[in-house]
Amino acid sequence: MTVPNKWGALALLAAAQFVLILDLTITGVATPILGRELHLKPQELSWITTAYTLVFGGLLLLGGRLSDYLGRRRVFVAGMLLFAAASLAGSLAATGTLVIAARAVQGLAGALVAPAALSLVMTIFKDDPQLNKAMGVWGAVGGVGGAAGVVLGGLLTDWFGWRSVFFVNVPVGVVVAVLAVRLLPEILSGETRGGFDLAGAVTSTGGLAMLTYAVEGSGGLWAGVLAAALLAAFLVIESRSANPLMPLTIFRKRQLSAGNVLMFLVPAAMQPIFFVLTLYTQLVLGYSPTQSGLSMVAIAVTVAVTASTAGGRALSRYGVRATAAIGVAFMLAGVALYLRIDVDGGFLSVLLAPELLSGFGFGLMVVAATVAATAEAAPGEAGLASGLMNVSQQTGISIGMAVLISLAAGVTSDSTRPADLVTGYQTAVWAAVAILGAALAAALLMLPRHRTAEVSEERARQLA
Repeated sequence: MTVPNKWGALALLAAAQFVLILDLTITGVATPILGRELHLKPQELSWITTAYTLVFGGLLLLGGRLSDYLGRRRVFVAGMLLFAAASLAGSLAATGTLVIAARAVQGLAGALVAPAALSLVMTIFKDDPQLNKAMGVWGAVGGVGGAAGVVLGGLLTDWFGWRSVFFVNVPVGVVVAVLAVRLLPEILSGETRGGFDLAGAVTSTGGLAMLTYAVEGSGGLWAGVLAAALLAAFLVIESRSANPLMPLTIFRKRQLSAGNVLMFLVPAAMQPIFFVLTLYTQLVLGYSPTQSGLSMVAIAVTVAVTASTAGGRALSRYGVRATAAIGVAFMLAGVALYLRIDVDGGFLSVLLAPELLSGFGFGLMVVAATVAATAEAAPGEAGLASGLMNVSQQTGISIGMAVLISLAAGVTSDSTRPADLVTGYQTAVWAAVAILGAALAAALLMLPRHRTAEVSEERARQLA
């Protein structure tokens, strides 16, 4: 396929991905102020993030298949317009319940946009020697989006109030949708199968929702049992459906499976760390929202520079396994250094070094994992593969947030004393270290030793 302005199309798609990842964290800095104004309990605050990631992750497979069936540009544009509308609703919300509902609809929109965007990138750069560079840019955008959200969220909250973190998405969503019609090709997968696996979408989303509810501690045993039943039903439906939402045979592809394991484990560890640092800097160190956001600039810059420069070069020289493993090892070292946080800490003494280490590691890992998770996708599976990778990421974030924040809250026991808060935060960091240890083992044991060139040749043969 010939696209007149490939890099313009990539820039637009990357901008959309940036906004979706940004929205994972942009509300985090505003959460303490939003919670006070709308009278939300501490346990309810985490659902401002969880509602977004849960719906996002639960419906990504359906979004990916819709983009395969209906056309990727069409689904992308519809998703961006829905995202803008949900953001407007969030900015006008008068209660915490309405804010959480708006976040859920934002997640639905993200589930339409994300797989369509990545599958468009894969198709636009099909058989292009610049593919690895494009994936490096994509990885950089995804990696820096979460950290940049903390910074932008702090600035907007201080200057314009918490509602601005929602409203800022409205013009962005509209402009991206309009430009998409001019810059993006309308791509159909060529599949002729009809129908959508709505039963699979309902059971997978419901199962993940109940699982998160159970892990978070609010649902109890009944939520865990219901989650297991729904997820089991999802597997049965997928094995018997003529048009499965997620054909189970896709997991026979070794690289794809390994990439998805990494994209589950690493966000499960790192996203709660951003949330913990937001609380630590504001509630313990007394930073303003702006200061809290700026205290994490280093990780955003490091991720962007590493992913866009060193990530692609490392893949070409060392292959996916070594690049991913080295990246996770750096993240593991960086997160372990966060255990030094205390009531008398500061940016230079306890935050800067781990930000640089974990940012460098994430920049390497995200490029390698993205290539691994999408390299084996056939033409009709492009939306599915990108959707599955995003499912892994968003589900990891949802489960990670539920588990780690619940651990911290359990140790703190509703105390507001800085020393007690720090003890709870350190517990969450220990859990993140354990998860990253599992991710390092997965990278070493599951990923093959392919060089990037070999991966690209295999991708080209399958997409030809």
